[in-house]
Amino acid sequence: MGKLRRLRVSAAVQARRRQLCIVIPPPNVTGSLHMGHALNNTLQDILVRFERMRGRDVLWQPGTDHAVSIATQMVVERQLNERQEPDRREMGREAFVERVWQWKEGSGGTIINQLKRLGASCDWSRERLPWTKGCRRPSSRSSSNCTKRA
Repeated sequence: MGKLRRLRVSAAVQARRRQLCIVIPPPNVTGSLHMGHALNNTLQDILVRFERMRGRDVLWQPGTDHAVSIATQMVVERQLNERQEPDRREMGREAFVERVWQWKEGSGGTIINQLKRLGASCDWSRERLPWTKGCRRPSSRSSSNCTKRA
C-alpha cells in the first residue's frame, strides 16, 4: 500500500505534481446550509480528499459570488437604515466594507461555520469576498463580460 502521507489542506504547488482546484461559492452568507448544500459539499470533500490521497496537490477554496455580495450589502444597508445610521454613500467605501466584514464575522458566516463544523477540508486561509483586494478587478471584468454577452 505504500507510505501513508499526511493530508495537506492547503495546496503547495510542486512542478511535477498534477494539480486540482475546486472553488466553492457558499449559497448565501445571509442563510444557512440545507441538506442539498451539505450533500454537494460532502461530494466535493470526498473528491478532494481522494485526490489528495492519490498524491495530487489539491486546493479546495471557499469563496463567494456576486449574488452573495449583493445580498450581504442589502442586509447591512437595511441594518444601517433601521438604526438610522449613515448609509454606505455617506460613510464611504472603506468604512462600509469594514462594516460588512464586522457583520459577516458576527452573524453572516453561518454557512462557513457550518461547513467547518462538518469537517470540510477547505483551505480556510484563502476565503475571499468579491470586493476584497485581489478579487475586485477579476470579479468586475467577469461581470462586465457576462453583461456584454447577454
